[in-house]
Amino acid sequence: MSILGVDFGLKRFGIAFSNDSATIAFPGSVVTGTEAECIRRIAKEAEAHRAAEIVVGLPKNMNGTDGDMSNRVKAFAVKLRQATPAKVVTWDERLTSVQATRAMCRGDLSRKQRKARVDSMAAQLMLQSYLDSKSKPPQEVPPGEDGP
Repeated sequence: MSILGVDFGLKRFGIAFSNDSATIAFPGSVVTGTEAECIRRIAKEAEAHRAAEIVVGLPKNMNGTDGDMSNRVKAFAVKLRQATPAKVVTWDERLTSVQATRAMCRGDLSRKQRKARVDSMAAQLMLQSYLDSKSKPPQEVPPGEDGP
């Protein structure tokens, strides 16, 4: 079962996908166009990768609250759910674009190369975070302790 990751943007959507065991995320393409065109292309990407789930990055404020972009992503996720049989979920993606840009700067990529790849790399980082959270076993609370 593959999982598709989407980094929402006003001009570009970064796409990432997992391996079939849903343990490793890989950068994919960047989708541009109208929102409706992007939704169609993302649905096609999900079908091509046999994705059972699509994870859309939710850009929360640093204090954990929703802002304008969070509301746009939630509305986008609703439309995407209507366009695909895959399960669509949102996942906190704070700072993934910053992390992606920093990683590419360390990789000595030109500004043009970074611009072309930052969205798909941000999608990859967000998706990997989601995959990692799913693979962690639940922590048991020792007897007599209430836990966190």
